[in-house]
Amino acid sequence: MTFRNSLVGAGLGLVAALPAFAQQSDNAVRFAYGQALESPNPYFTTLRLGVILGRNVWDTLIVRDLDSGTFQPLLATEWEWVDDTTLDVTLRQGVTFHDGTTFEADDVVYTLSYAADPANKIVSQQVANWIESVEKTGDYAVRIHTKTPTPSAMEFLSTQLAIFPSDYYSGPAGATEAALPVGTGPFRYSAYSAGGEIVLEKFADYSATEAKPAASLDRVSIRTIPDQQTQIAELLSGGLDLTMGLPKDQAEQLAAMPGVAVQSGETMRIVFLQINASDDTPNPALKDLRVRRALNHAIDKAAISENLVGEGSNTIDTVCFIDQFGCTEEGATAYAFDPDKARALLAEAGYGDGLTIQLYAYRERHISEAIINYLKDVGVTVELNFMQPAAMRDAMRARTVELAQNAWGSYSVYDLSASTPVYFGGQPDDNVLDPELISTLDQAGKTMDVDTRLDLYKTALSRIADEALAVPMFTLPVYYAGAENLDFQSYPDEILRFWEYAWK
Repeated sequence: MTFRNSLVGAGLGLVAALPAFAQQSDNAVRFAYGQALESPNPYFTTLRLGVILGRNVWDTLIVRDLDSGTFQPLLATEWEWVDDTTLDVTLRQGVTFHDGTTFEADDVVYTLSYAADPANKIVSQQVANWIESVEKTGDYAVRIHTKTPTPSAMEFLSTQLAIFPSDYYSGPAGATEAALPVGTGPFRYSAYSAGGEIVLEKFADYSATEAKPAASLDRVSIRTIPDQQTQIAELLSGGLDLTMGLPKDQAEQLAAMPGVAVQSGETMRIVFLQINASDDTPNPALKDLRVRRALNHAIDKAAISENLVGEGSNTIDTVCFIDQFGCTEEGATAYAFDPDKARALLAEAGYGDGLTIQLYAYRERHISEAIINYLKDVGVTVELNFMQPAAMRDAMRARTVELAQNAWGSYSVYDLSASTPVYFGGQPDDNVLDPELISTLDQAGKTMDVDTRLDLYKTALSRIADEALAVPMFTLPVYYAGAENLDFQSYPDEILRFWEYAWK
């Protein structure tokens, strides 16, 4: 019996010895996350927890309805495209920030201008770098000018562009004099410590809308617990109410336990290996097409998806999520699992006696280990560098990473501009820097004609596949485990909508 199974199995006795999960008299939820948040500000982290907090603590101008796919009012009440590069927005009145100040047009102008200025160094500049300028046209009206036609503008306005109070920042990189971040969302920060506990409290003066109602919970506390066994033990002992990101085998065992509810499903998150094939790659072997194709043939992604990842996981052949606008596998080279062919390609490239590659990863270590075993079988020795997300991101941006195991959720944006160009469009995380790809993706990002955009994205995805610039693997479902009497729902965009949670 493995250590993992032993501990979870031991939990059965623990549950029997403890009282059942009870109605929380303080109307609070205690949640654990496995990775430390680098910043409480959604503009300065790429961690999923930061995205989740961004939606709970802040509001955006609009919000996407997941069922219909249409955009609904939030901080904006109306909007109109005057032309391909000009968007007029009418703002909601009577909205209050957590610090008691009134939401007005100045706040929108200030926030979007700050995010769009590259000197301020938000970590994912693609969410705002399409903005040319923002002007106030009334106390509750703004006009947004885009640099070029930007078909994905509404996607970013509905997801990542959270609105802060004017003059919130005191300098670049998120510098501020405020003790805690300030938004207009259904929850407010009441405590934050880096790597420690984060406490959200219900914002009593929240301006609820049909698209985003007020919170039922009074408080949410979030702890960083890197070890999943510790998370499970806390959940079973009643010290936690909710956790997410469990491996398939643990989730299946927890689902059979009394007092625990388990949910899962496919998400927008894709797992792929990013190959550093740039001219200055630290591993020159990766510039050889035969080596890159060998890596694709060596890994049985279908077996990993089915046996390790579980229900809700589907294999992919291109670096995007299939429901995103522009994502397609049509015309793209698909690499079947064929270890013999992988060995032959490596030998042809001059690595018949072996090849060593550094693999960088920050989550799903069990997937990393499976990848390592498949590559070892064809003669590739893999040295694993498992690290914190921010450290891996910095290493990728310094282009010192040879092979990166990425799990990208596209900020829950249903447009390919939020996925493929991040890694192949000349942005900071691009470790290929292919001029043809950069040009094609750039054109697609500023072309309003739907058919032309689709053709450009298809061309780019086909080139990435033909040149084997990545190893697309599968979508990543998320397993959640929570107290049985906690009413919570999982969504494909991986956003924990704490404002919807309630105790039964």
